[in-house]
Amino acid sequence: MHDIRAIRENPAQFDAGLGRRGMSPLSSQILALDEARRAKILAAETAQAAQNAASKQVGAAKAKGDEAEFERLRALVAEKKAEIASLNEEAQAEDVALRDLLMGLPNLPLDEVPEGADEDDNVELRRWGTPPAFDFAPKEHFDIAGVKPGMDFETAAKLSGSRFVVLKGAVIRVHRALAQFMLDTHVEEHGLAETWTPVLVKEEAMYGTNQLPKFAEDSYQTTNGWWLIPTSEVTLTNTVSGEILDAGQLPIRMTAHTQCFRSEAGSAGKDTSGMLRQHQFEKVEMVSITHPDESLAEHERMTGCAEAILQKLGLAYRVVVLCTGDMGFGAKKTHDLEVWLPGQDTYREISSVSVCGDFQARRMNARFRPEGGGKPEFVHTLNGSGLAVGRTLIAVLENGQRADGSVVLPEALHPYLGGKTRITPEGALA
Repeated sequence: MHDIRAIRENPAQFDAGLGRRGMSPLSSQILALDEARRAKILAAETAQAAQNAASKQVGAAKAKGDEAEFERLRALVAEKKAEIASLNEEAQAEDVALRDLLMGLPNLPLDEVPEGADEDDNVELRRWGTPPAFDFAPKEHFDIAGVKPGMDFETAAKLSGSRFVVLKGAVIRVHRALAQFMLDTHVEEHGLAETWTPVLVKEEAMYGTNQLPKFAEDSYQTTNGWWLIPTSEVTLTNTVSGEILDAGQLPIRMTAHTQCFRSEAGSAGKDTSGMLRQHQFEKVEMVSITHPDESLAEHERMTGCAEAILQKLGLAYRVVVLCTGDMGFGAKKTHDLEVWLPGQDTYREISSVSVCGDFQARRMNARFRPEGGGKPEFVHTLNGSGLAVGRTLIAVLENGQRADGSVVLPEALHPYLGGKTRITPEGALA
């Protein structure tokens, strides 16, 4: 959420930031609501002072036997009491309207984020690895002979509908191995604390990490009010909601492997084949809570953590910085990692790593005490995929495919597969 004081102090800068997001200026509307709210609060405080003064005079008038003055003062107290209640109610309504307006506005991009309308305007930063060369036409993951026995879309459709899959045999073994490998790497080499969290959360947790109110249609809600998490960014980040941390506790670096759920309401017709875009999937997420001075350096560090997973798996990828028109709602800057998929003959997103500044912290009221004392300040939050397990599985299968329908698996996974190194054309680990 945005700092109303910053908008008051520099409305032009705020509008310029919205403009880079492709939005019209809103500072005038915001400040009008803010001024009306503050005016009502001041009027209520003035009326309260008048009520307090009259209340003190009521007893004196009674003691003097001045019945007329007593009745006038008593009526004034009642009038002011009603006026205060009305003003407070109006101020509360305007406060809710202001909060709702601010809650629905995206974060402002950093100055260094490139201008652009959509993904075509993203800027490539670097590439790693060389896409494999095949002496045959590479297939998409779901068409590889050795994969087909372990990737069942028909049964999943019978159970749940479209955008679900049943994984079996060698394929699910590789999927599970990938998640374990990612967690071990992040914990043992990158210093992240492994965490296990619920996948059902209260509404305020979804508000805290900006899934609500704007993206309600992209998430699932239970009949008793819980929400299924779209990523463990929600739970990991909200572990510090409402807290005042000591500066010495920062940075807090966490990782979690969880089921994730998305309705994909905004992606109708996209990636309908295979398991690239599913309603239920798994991710190994990374979240950092940092001092404001350290968040940009942490963004680079987290990007490197995600890159390390792809490098260990030997998967060619590129890193792009998202333009203003393609960046997520809560981000100030985002790096996307796009892995090479031979079956599609292109790079596809496998991780987004974002720095959010204090945008989420304000929504969660997550703060820290500066060293040496002083007023608590808002922390900065960051999140990133480390990685999306299903998409990494797709990349491993497509890049490791052979002409006979077998799949050669990355060496980094061999210890997690009991020394097995490939999937046979019949779909067995060998």
